[in-house]
Amino acid sequence: MHIMEGYLPAAHALGWTIAAAPFVVAGTARIRAIIRERPEARLTLAASGAFAFVLSALKIPSVTGSCSHPTGTGLGAIVFGPSVMAVLGLIVLLFQALLLAHGGITTLGANTFSMAIVGPWVAFGIWKLAGKLGMPFAVAVFLAASLGDLATYVFTSLQLAFAYPDPVSGFFGAALKFGGIFAITQVPLSIAEGLLTVVVMEALSGKIRDEDRVSTLAGEGK
Repeated sequence: MHIMEGYLPAAHALGWTIAAAPFVVAGTARIRAIIRERPEARLTLAASGAFAFVLSALKIPSVTGSCSHPTGTGLGAIVFGPSVMAVLGLIVLLFQALLLAHGGITTLGANTFSMAIVGPWVAFGIWKLAGKLGMPFAVAVFLAASLGDLATYVFTSLQLAFAYPDPVSGFFGAALKFGGIFAITQVPLSIAEGLLTVVVMEALSGKIRDEDRVSTLAGEGK
């Protein structure tokens, strides 16, 4: 993830920016609705963004024009849904590009699509599926966060392969090469992120229940 500044061809950079835009617009509307309906959720929203910022700032360089790190987006996707993370992830990536030289402005759309859209939607889908299957809370959180993290890097591999197909084996060969390089570091990182997210979710669960209780009481008082 964090495809570096100038690494993607201009057409690809523009295309990913256009593709990410509708998700960011929808996420903005969702955040406004959450704050309007549950003003007390502001702190949890901020905590979700901060969690993603801190984890995704732990940069491990790769040889692919990108880098490996946890993403931290599974937490917000579980708590608020995946739409919210498109906005929070964009803000995180923008600050990291400007302040930490992680990623770039021209690649902001591509990085947003992989880390703040694909990862959260996969995490949310797994979270919901795990709930329907009756999995324990900790297991569901772990699977959602860790597989959402991995999905980001699988998609980044596809983005890079699309931009730079292998001269012999084409897109699929390049995707396997990029994915193989990422897998060396990302598999253990995703496991670590899953475990950490379980710990944080356990700590947040009481606060989230309190917020829901406040919302219920406020609704009854209207």
